[in-house]
Amino acid sequence: MVRLTIDRYLDERGITRYELAKRTEVKFQTIDRYYKNRVVRYDSYILDRICAALDCSLCDIIEYVKEERTPSP
Repeated sequence: MVRLTIDRYLDERGITRYELAKRTEVKFQTIDRYYKNRVVRYDSYILDRICAALDCSLCDIIEYVKEERTPSP
């Protein structure tokens, strides 16, 4: 499973969602969904704006978590 870690990244640096929305010129509601990891389809344009505004790479704000799968009966 792919998981956004923007919440941790912003919290560690003392940046608010409002400030990120201003820096990226992306609506607060959209930034809020990314912050709360409530995005189903990731928009490369939005991710690019976030990385540019935070001067970070994509691997700083996204992680891959391997899910344990139970065998089917």
